Amino acid sequence: MRRLGLAANGHKLAFYRWPVTTPAGDSGRMTMRAAVCVRAGDPEVLEIRELPVPAVREGWSLVQVKGAGLNRSELRTRQGHSPSVRFPRVLGIECVGIVAASTDPTLPEGTTVAAVMGEMGRAFDGGYAEYALLPNSLLMPITTSLPWEVFAALPESYLTAQGALDALGLAPGGKGRLLIRGGTSSVGMAAASIASGYGVTTAATTRRPDKLGALMVDHPLVGTDGLPDIWPEGPDYILDLIGASTVADSLRLVRPGGTVCVAGSLSGWLIPDFEPIAMIPSGTRLTAFHSKNATGGTSVLQRVVREVEAGVYRPNVDRVFPLDDIAAAHGYMEADQATGKLVVVPA
Repeated sequence: MRRLGLAANGHKLAFYRWPVTTPAGDSGRMTMRAAVCVRAGDPEVLEIRELPVPAVREGWSLVQVKGAGLNRSELRTRQGHSPSVRFPRVLGIECVGIVAASTDPTLPEGTTVAAVMGEMGRAFDGGYAEYALLPNSLLMPITTSLPWEVFAALPESYLTAQGALDALGLAPGGKGRLLIRGGTSSVGMAAASIASGYGVTTAATTRRPDKLGALMVDHPLVGTDGLPDIWPEGPDYILDLIGASTVADSLRLVRPGGTVCVAGSLSGWLIPDFEPIAMIPSGTRLTAFHSKNATGGTSVLQRVVREVEAGVYRPNVDRVFPLDDIAAAHGYMEADQATGKLVVVPA
C-alpha cells in the first residue's frame, strides 16, 4: 500500500508499507541482514552482515523491524565513548515494527509495536537489523495508520521531548516563554511542536543560518545573541539540548528563578570544572531528563501518534536511509547535516 508523508523541508516522500511476514520453523536456522558495529571508529565500522534470526526465549519476543530512528547516542557508542558496550554489536536504541514471535499473550503476533532504550543496542542487539529480539517490557503496542518511516521518527524524540517539558513544569494551557537550544535536532523540533500546542511562547536556536527556516517557533534565532531583543529579562524556561558546553550559559540566560532542563548531549556528556554554587544563580532551578526515565510510554506515544495523524504535531523526518547505507547515514548525522530525524529502514 503506497502512502505519502511530508518531510521537514516540505518535500513529499514516497512511503510504502511492506507485507507482514513472520519467521517460520526454527528461527535459529534463518538469517537476517543487520548493521554490525564491529569495533569503535568511523562510520565505516558499521558493516552489513548476515546473522541468524535470534531465537525467542522466555520474557523476550521477536520483532520484525520496519524502521529505526537514528540517535546521537548511537554515534557516540560507535565512536567508542560508551565503556559498557562490547563489540561487535548491532546498534539502535529504538525501533518500530511487528511482533513476529511472541512469549507474551498480551502481545500477539502481528501487533504493531515500538521499543525504546532499556539497553537496546548496548547490552543487547538493537534496531539496526531486519529482526530484533527484545524484552517484552520494552514493547509498546501502538495503533497507527502512519507510514513506517514516519512512525519510526517518533518514539525516542517525542518521548524525550515530552519528558523534558514535564521536567520543566510545562503543561497544556500553561503560560511562559520557552527557549530551546539545539532547535533543529529531532528532540528540539518535537519539543517545539508540543510546547506550541500548549500555548507557550517559543524561541529556538540554531548555529546555522541556512537552517533558520526549519525552526517552527515564534522566535527563530541564530545563536542566542538576539535573545535580549525579544525577552530582555530572559526566558522562563530553557530546554538545553546542546548540553555540556552550554549549561553554564543557559543558567546565565534564564530569568532569575527560571528553570533549565538539560535533555541532550549534542556537545558531550561531561561539564568540565562544574561548580554548582558558583554557576547556578540563587533561586534558579537546574534539572535534567533522560529518556530512560520516561513514564507512561505507551499512552504518551499513542497520544503523539494521534496528534501526528491529525496534523497537530510534525514528524520532522529529514531523510530516510536504507539499511545498506547505514554508514552514510552516520556520516550525515556526524556532520550535523540533519534538520530533524534520520530514519533507517531494512529494505
